Amino acid sequence: MSDLGCIHRSVAAERPDSPTVLLLHGTGGDENDLIPLAQDVAPGAALLTVRGKVLENGMPRFFRRFAEGVFDIEDLKVRTDELARFVEGARREYAIAGPLFALGYSNGANIASTLMLTRPGVLAGGVLLRAMPTMQIEEKPDLAGVPVLLAAGRRDPIVRVEQSLALQEMFEACGAELSLHWHEGGHELGADDVAVASRWLGVAMNSRS
Repeated sequence: MSDLGCIHRSVAAERPDSPTVLLLHGTGGDENDLIPLAQDVAPGAALLTVRGKVLENGMPRFFRRFAEGVFDIEDLKVRTDELARFVEGARREYAIAGPLFALGYSNGANIASTLMLTRPGVLAGGVLLRAMPTMQIEEKPDLAGVPVLLAAGRRDPIVRVEQSLALQEMFEACGAELSLHWHEGGHELGADDVAVASRWLGVAMNSRS
């Protein structure tokens, strides 16, 4: 635990003008899990990676749930605010001046989407791998021009197709520039997810650097 309140790592960029990618792991992961993926998707980028503070049977998560796909909404709100404060503190501590993009998988993608929908401006955009809607948004934020990539699995037993489409509609209703990629498999990631995320993030980061 650091004075930022979360176990985390910061990996310096290979060039000083590179945008920063915030890595948010899935259930049971930690702050190291997505670094190899990020190095494939965003080679040379600065990385800020954080471990979820909630434990479920010893497995780190970013917020509590009552069952698969049934979330503790009050805890989700608290943890989303905590993550926003962590990002703000990390910007100061690591002198992150440029845009910050999320790369999240499963539970990490869920809190990334919630952060974008409830705290607009904290993130410049994000890659959401196997995300689902987490809660009803009372007031639609203005996400005009915010790039979002949603990578979903057609045979995902955890995130149903209709949930992926519902999340797409939520972002589009707020004006986000949403791209939807369908992986033909399930909740696991495929080489196609990595290739699409790499191309998409390269364009998104260059357009906002």
